[in-house]
Amino acid sequence: MSDDHFHVHGPHDHAVEHAAHGSDDFSGSIAVMTAILATVGAFFSYQGGLTQNTAMLFKNEAAIRKTEASDKWNFYQAKSNKQNLAELALTLTPAKAEFYQGEIERYKKEKEDIKKDAEKLEAASLEANQESDEQMHQHHRWAQATTAIQIAISLAAITLLTRRRWLQVGCYAVSGIGGVLAVLALLHI
Repeated sequence: MSDDHFHVHGPHDHAVEHAAHGSDDFSGSIAVMTAILATVGAFFSYQGGLTQNTAMLFKNEAAIRKTEASDKWNFYQAKSNKQNLAELALTLTPAKAEFYQGEIERYKKEKEDIKKDAEKLEAASLEANQESDEQMHQHHRWAQATTAIQIAISLAAITLLTRRRWLQVGCYAVSGIGGVLAVLALLHI
């Protein structure tokens, strides 16, 4: 800074600078722990975002398959209506019985194929919904793990400022909880 400017320090700046420049093992271990926690937290956060995006992709896939199944069922209904009209025509015009009987059989066959396709699409929609739900559960685990790591980082900062060993133990405990939650996320539990 130039000589004609001045800088006002906050009440905690001196303590933070002293703790950061101190050569004691306590400050150094807290600083290293904080750096490790920040790195681990970044990984957990990335995994949480990834699983959330994957869940949304599966949810979109489910909606697309459900819409396609609905279209097939509408097509199935249209074929049923045509089959009903052919059956009515068969009773009203016996002279064309052979033609209308062929139409009835054709519509029955087309409906069977359409029904199979619609059922496959509905099954695909259900499967994609289940995948989405599983991914969201995993996302929640990653989010919980990330939150625990963030709390541990905050505890580390408070530990550094107050130099309380019991807070350091608390930081390790909360970090451990975050680790357990991450393992649960990895195991899909």
